[in-house]
Amino acid sequence: MEQAKDIVEKRREKVRALKESGVDLYPNDFTVTHTVGDINAEIAAGRELTEEFPVFAAAGRIMAINRFGKSAFIRFRDRTGQLQAYVRQDRVGDEAYSWFKQFDMGDFVGLKGGLFQTKTGEWTLLANEIRLLSKSLRPLPEKFHGLKDPEKRYRQRYLDLIMNPEIREVFLKRSLLIKTIRQFLIERDYLEVETPMMQPIAGGAEARPFKTHHNALGMDLYLRIAPELYLKRLVTGGFERVFEINRSFRNEGISTQHNPEFTMLEFYQAYARHEDLMSLTEEVFQSAALAVTGSLAVIYQEELLNFDGPWQRLPLLEALSSIGGVPEGILQDFQELKSFAQAHGIAVKPDESGQSIGIGKLMTKIFDVLVEPRLRQPTFITGYPVEVSPLSRRNQDQPELADRFELFIAGREIANGFSELNDPEDQKHRFIEQLQNKTDDGDDVPILDEDYIQALEYAMPPTAGEGVGIDRLAMLLTNSPSIRDVILFPHMKPTEKQ
Repeated sequence: MEQAKDIVEKRREKVRALKESGVDLYPNDFTVTHTVGDINAEIAAGRELTEEFPVFAAAGRIMAINRFGKSAFIRFRDRTGQLQAYVRQDRVGDEAYSWFKQFDMGDFVGLKGGLFQTKTGEWTLLANEIRLLSKSLRPLPEKFHGLKDPEKRYRQRYLDLIMNPEIREVFLKRSLLIKTIRQFLIERDYLEVETPMMQPIAGGAEARPFKTHHNALGMDLYLRIAPELYLKRLVTGGFERVFEINRSFRNEGISTQHNPEFTMLEFYQAYARHEDLMSLTEEVFQSAALAVTGSLAVIYQEELLNFDGPWQRLPLLEALSSIGGVPEGILQDFQELKSFAQAHGIAVKPDESGQSIGIGKLMTKIFDVLVEPRLRQPTFITGYPVEVSPLSRRNQDQPELADRFELFIAGREIANGFSELNDPEDQKHRFIEQLQNKTDDGDDVPILDEDYIQALEYAMPPTAGEGVGIDRLAMLLTNSPSIRDVILFPHMKPTEKQ
């Protein structure tokens, strides 16, 4: 710590010396004509390149300096890559070179010059001019060890991106993932829209919301836990295919798969069924895998995931029996199923009235523990109980089940979709039932959206909709073990100093 303070103080002394020499430490008049990537492209194209022509004007952060008295080699990096430059006193001038002696690793510089090859064959920019563009007062982490502490990497993402090129690649791939999904849907006539982040009713999913207050309106608002009900209002209004890549917020736990603020894709298609969306999901995931990894064979944490279709489709009840080991004969017997759950260490908590949860929620609890972790290859689980699917359409032949699926890959849920419930009477009844079954957790959070029910009363066409966890998909396609690795600024507990 003391050493770092000493370095900072020495750099502040350099700043004072440069200022006294009349050097502008933070100018904004240097024009870049070529990135490092552009220069490398010129080299790869086999163009005739000399020390005098063509002249390139490039800029970037100094990542290394190797001084030799009246000359020095530096390595500088921009958004496209890293390049070596050679700075000689007799070429840039005595005054500029005296200033250059005060430059450090981490500083941003602008350089102009041609190219030459060193004795080892490395193409190098021979600087005719070098200028300081921004002075770094703090030292970069030691280059051989870099920035490895995950805690520090997440808190100081800017340092993580400077020192770890592979981390930059993760976020470039994440951006490509979102771009690919967006283009996929637009090409299929989906309209991209934006819905409110602050909502008067916390609807669209079962989760504890973040609460805020609007002073001018004198009302409480909730950060959205899902955009679903607003997107379906748009389907009612005539936008038959809509999607939103949205930020959502849930005031719940943090883990390697959960962050309070996260990114979801939600899309809705009129005159479609949940079976249609399962096929569409295969296509969009395959397009994303090819774009990001170049293959449908995705390696995740040393496990080979096959994105090639068709993907397995398995009813929930069958999965409980064939994978979870639940005897078929007790699947519809609540007491027997409860005993099975308790025997496997699965807690079955009673609600506030002292009555136990319903059989549908009990099934999903067992599924979460005994089945979900074993679903490694892409698998659609279908036929969820209506009890746990308050916005889903009932199955016509089995009304106790919903026309719903969830997609699991590598033992985690990635997507959730269903044929939408568009019967306003049934929807209102389920909202009320959801309210009645809501446990008393100390939060007075409204979930009965009367306006949404009114929208359904104007008639919403038969529709299917789906939500996809972008962060979790990015984890899979970038081989990242934690959701914090694919979110630029994940939420962290405050340090003692903070």
